[in-house]
Amino acid sequence: MSPRKAKAVLEAIIFAAARPVPLKNLAAAVGWDEYRTELLLAEMMRECQHSRRGIELRKIAGGYQYTTKPWTAPYLEAFQRPEVTSGLSQAALETLAIIAYRQPITKVEIEDIRGVRSDSAINTLLERELIEEKGRQDGPGRPILLGTTQRFLECFGLAGLEDLPPLPKIPNK
Repeated sequence: MSPRKAKAVLEAIIFAAARPVPLKNLAAAVGWDEYRTELLLAEMMRECQHSRRGIELRKIAGGYQYTTKPWTAPYLEAFQRPEVTSGLSQAALETLAIIAYRQPITKVEIEDIRGVRSDSAINTLLERELIEEKGRQDGPGRPILLGTTQRFLECFGLAGLEDLPPLPKIPNK
């Protein structure tokens, strides 16, 4: 397949996909190896960055996805409906932040940090598929370890956990 046609096919697939599309799937779609496909995707990313377009191609959660550029946010606010994070309580957001930064973590550890029970917040996050069971801790009772999901990365536009903003330093008293 020619590079021009491959670019058009990749654009169409990524645009139509509801979630980030893995590199291996994109390479298979155009019949190229992953290295050559990734080079073309990098070119497509540069083209979006250096144009006055309102979208950009980003690598998110191990795949590629078109997203809107930050400067378009004020124009989109009236149209966006943040399905996953809308309606999350302050408790759920706090719990999600703790899990994101401290994972894998147990429910007891979360409650120790928050100082209150977190059953409801954890259940909400599980229902919305933002967190999941990552295993069990060794020790008495073998408590469940919780961590964030691929969906969490997608919803927050992160390529990986290393893209989380750093926690602020708390001065010693």
